[in-house]
Amino acid sequence: MSSNPPDDPFGTIMAIAEEMHRLAELAVVQYTPAVEGIISSKCRDVHHIGHTLDRLLDFGFNAPMVELFRRLCRYYYFIDAAAAANYVLTYREMWDSEESGVS
Repeated sequence: MSSNPPDDPFGTIMAIAEEMHRLAELAVVQYTPAVEGIISSKCRDVHHIGHTLDRLLDFGFNAPMVELFRRLCRYYYFIDAAAAANYVLTYREMWDSEESGVS
């Protein structure tokens, strides 16, 4: 983290953003094998899949994590289409904005 005076709100925000980015990179390393394991083992444990999707949603600001989320949702769709669709809607509510033009 960079050193900023404690009364520098911009510096504080930048430090938080840097830490979030670092945590997201670590999460990609941790969750890539988890998602690949679920898919390759043909796991049908909806609680395990749902828990994993919940954790991936926490990092919806990070493109590699969004790609993991999409892969797992596509897989989950063939197990429980309604639940997978609900996760997609939750992602949109949490991370999509009208200003970004993403939908």
